[in-house]
Amino acid sequence: MIRSITPEVVEKEKSNARRRTTMTTVELETIQAAKTADARAMACPGPLLEAKKSIGTVKVGEVLEIWSGDPNTKRDMPTWCEKVGHEFLGTVPADGYDRLFIRRKK
Repeated sequence: MIRSITPEVVEKEKSNARRRTTMTTVELETIQAAKTADARAMACPGPLLEAKKSIGTVKVGEVLEIWSGDPNTKRDMPTWCEKVGHEFLGTVPADGYDRLFIRRKK
């Protein structure tokens, strides 16, 4: 399916990009997360459910780090953060899994 690029589509993409704050890999590697949730053995939606459960254990402003072996998590986590009002900081590839960083905003 080909999606036509209308001014509305362009504006929506710009808006989404503004809401998603991503940091460089170097910046992410220096973050001291308040908690790390290991979801490497979980398939979708396991890592997302682990993030949902774990975000409540960190204080507002602190960072939650999720370890996920499911490649779909890199796509799903920013969307979830945007939906619930947290800040997705970015992803760092690790040895066979991804490290995802979320700042609790509320």
